[in-house]
Amino acid sequence: MTPSPHRLPGELFDAIAAGGGGAQAVRALARAEHSRRLACLYAIRTATREAGGAVAQRAESAWELLETVHRSDPGAATAVLTHPAAGPALVGLLAHLARRPEGADAPVHLLTALAAAAAVRARVPARARWPLAGPGPWVPLPSLGRAHFPGARPGDHAELRVGAEGRATLAIPDAPVPQPPVPVTGDPYRGGERWRGARLLAAFDTDAALTLDTLDPPSFPAAAGRAVHPDADEAHRWAARAKAACALLRADHPQAYAELTAGPWLLVPLRNPARGIVSGSSAETFGSMALSLPPNGTVLAVTMAHEMQHNKFAALLHLFDLFEEGPQGSQERYYAPWRPDPRPLVGLFHGAYAHLAVAQFWGRRGETEPDPALRALAHTRFARWRSGAREATAVILDSGRLTPLGLRFAGRMMETLDGMCRVPLPASAVRRAETAAREHLAAWHDAAGSAPAPTAGRAS
Repeated sequence: MTPSPHRLPGELFDAIAAGGGGAQAVRALARAEHSRRLACLYAIRTATREAGGAVAQRAESAWELLETVHRSDPGAATAVLTHPAAGPALVGLLAHLARRPEGADAPVHLLTALAAAAAVRARVPARARWPLAGPGPWVPLPSLGRAHFPGARPGDHAELRVGAEGRATLAIPDAPVPQPPVPVTGDPYRGGERWRGARLLAAFDTDAALTLDTLDPPSFPAAAGRAVHPDADEAHRWAARAKAACALLRADHPQAYAELTAGPWLLVPLRNPARGIVSGSSAETFGSMALSLPPNGTVLAVTMAHEMQHNKFAALLHLFDLFEEGPQGSQERYYAPWRPDPRPLVGLFHGAYAHLAVAQFWGRRGETEPDPALRALAHTRFARWRSGAREATAVILDSGRLTPLGLRFAGRMMETLDGMCRVPLPASAVRRAETAAREHLAAWHDAAGSAPAPTAGRAS
């Protein structure tokens, strides 16, 4: 379990900046994220040793179990440490130790749960015990699933046992209402009477998978309070739309499909809003996207393309400084053609990069969609988002805060968007896109009231 230095070839950096990069980009960034988490793990071990006492003992026990698993089955340790839930657990624990070096109230249980899940995957004999932190009757084992213990309370202790033959059980020995242990399997897609695993939506010939799972809220801040456990009917709808989305990407969007099949990718289901859908990603949960159930496969396909961009960009920002921080205390905010609220530079950069892929998606739909009405809609959306993403990218380039690498990245984005803006479109589609852009800017001004004019300039 040793972090590695990472170098990104210049041509791959440029390909990512142009909105793609394909499977090579996703795999390279995934390897970098794995090393980042190993570095967090080493830093946690150092910090807990300095804190001493019970915190150090619990962290050392988890570390030793992870080392044992790694020696026996490196793939099992990697599968757990690269799972989206591991990012917030490790970074959150390290941040807590940085704030409170003495280790008071450090959530070491997060590390113990990761080690326990790795032991289950590797079928390594082990015994691990950790306190429950969150409310509710579910006890999660990261990357595997969660066990149901009605009446479980924060402060109760979960106990995992893996026997010599590799069979694992999870229990709460001191529960007020005694309950039998829950058998735990290393198969993340297998469910049971009191065990819930991820739902497999698609398995690709690359050995990657697209899954549906509800992470516990601390593991995905973007989904906190909004995640849902789909019932059988809703899970069936997710599966049908995922099948349609994957087929569409495979047929007409080979670059996005290559990035999807370079996964694994996890979809975290959110409650449906009153209108439309919502989606989001988190910087520390590489490989996952939170979203509400889309109405059809096309919307799911473009949403996944959008969120994969956010994942790639977040991982890239962990490797490179693309911009300098603004002045301390600065309230600098920019107009984003896709948001009702002002955005900081990092948010504008993220959004411009994601909407570059959205524009690419709708540009291709305008070429391949057989239905005239849907083709006209695709043309309008292509016109809208190529213009919006280009406008934001111009502001980013003029911000005065980009590093040399940031200038190279945003410059490559601009070259790609300039090429898209030269694609001829029906005049009616361009008019509809321009009208939508003007209406969005007017609504933004109305919401801002007496706030300063948007830093991003014109919206046309």
